[in-house]
Amino acid sequence: MEWFTADSYWLSRLVLQRMLAALYLVAFLGAALQFRALIGARGMLPVPRFVANVPFRRAPGLFHLHYSDRFFALCAWTGCAVAAALLAGADGLLPLWAAMLLWSVPWVLYLSIVNVGQTWYGFGWESLLLEVGFLAVFLAGDDVAPPVLVLFLLRWVLFRVEFGAGLIKMRGDACWRKLTCLYFHHETQPMPGPLSWFFHRLPRPVHRVEAAANHVTQLVVPFLLFTPQPVATGAALLMIATQLWLVLSGNFAWLNWLTIVLAVSAVDFPLLFGDTAAPPTDLAAPPLWYEVLVLVVTAALLGLSLRPARNLFSRRQLMNFSFDPLHLVNSYGAFGSVNRLRQEVVIEGTADTVPGADSVWLEYEFRGKPGDVRRWPRQFAPYHLRLDWMMWFAGLSPAYARAWFGPFVERLLDGDRDTLRLLRRVPFPADAPPAQVRAGLYRYRFATWRELRADGVWWRRTYVREFWPPTRLSSPRGRRP
Repeated sequence: MEWFTADSYWLSRLVLQRMLAALYLVAFLGAALQFRALIGARGMLPVPRFVANVPFRRAPGLFHLHYSDRFFALCAWTGCAVAAALLAGADGLLPLWAAMLLWSVPWVLYLSIVNVGQTWYGFGWESLLLEVGFLAVFLAGDDVAPPVLVLFLLRWVLFRVEFGAGLIKMRGDACWRKLTCLYFHHETQPMPGPLSWFFHRLPRPVHRVEAAANHVTQLVVPFLLFTPQPVATGAALLMIATQLWLVLSGNFAWLNWLTIVLAVSAVDFPLLFGDTAAPPTDLAAPPLWYEVLVLVVTAALLGLSLRPARNLFSRRQLMNFSFDPLHLVNSYGAFGSVNRLRQEVVIEGTADTVPGADSVWLEYEFRGKPGDVRRWPRQFAPYHLRLDWMMWFAGLSPAYARAWFGPFVERLLDGDRDTLRLLRRVPFPADAPPAQVRAGLYRYRFATWRELRADGVWWRRTYVREFWPPTRLSSPRGRRP
């Protein structure tokens, strides 16, 4: 079938594959370094307890067959190794069938992790990585041109990511329709980056232009992805520029980078760079079994797309929702509402068994979320600090933290080393943990230019109320290794 492949997208596929491999590496590295405290056998939301209550058909993966912390670590580090090999181009050294099997490995491993990750893996970019990772299996090896149908499916994913996000905004907070959401967003977003303070201080007319440009990029430009070249390439480049703007303005894990990966699939590089981006002249014709497989997979994914497509136009549009346990076709969206105020949970501990008015309370510092008012926000994305993100949700409502905040406090009281490793500064050593821990809710706002110059502070904060009362262990500590 002559129409089956698109030679001119050979370089697009190559760039997409290498970028996707890099994001897989970041995702598996985060899983390997954070899982013990979050979902390990003695974690806040243990995997063994989860798989005992959730059947395999609802959350398929390797950990229904066997779980131990050692086995999870083996899977995560294996994912890192395979992702690194793919980043180095190992798939290009293999025959087509073997390259497809190699790309299947990180997908199966990460699916297994996400399906037992519970609250910690409930973010839309987890499903997005799995959906794109599944399609990457069928992008073929270096010796065969990329199939048109898979390129179309990648654009379909990108369309749902952007258009879904645009619709959820227009249906949600009125400030998006008034073009005023960005008066607040840079200050109240989950994890500000090093430039967020400067973005927040931009003139309000610029914020209105930002919001209007966002609507154009998410509600109009996605339709241009399905037009002939060079219009589709122009649409993809506009999306890439918008995503890079978001990368500069905050920390959104790998969401922006993965959206850029998707946009690359629509870029016709020979159109931009001429012969320097021309495909190799020795590309082989795809074998029949591969053509049949791609046709079957495409038909199946289009069938599964019916519910996500209907969701886009539903008055009750679901955001970041998976319609199947394999996360093959999902709905996406972000910031349907924007907070006007920033509230942060600040956790403190004291060595006093019976705290009094003169007790000294020392504050725990997180790596990414605001805490110390003098600390300039750092850049962590595409790395995902899961505990820090969930602490932001806890500041919105205690309901978001009901399942895990109590176990988190218990582990601070117990001096759990795996939990303490997730924090930036721990005021009590693991072998001498606090006698009591409490948490307060604070209102944070970015400091003004004058406050920054005078006091060297990036934030101002005001106490709002108690979030968690002073708590101690009810039984003697069982020291954790």
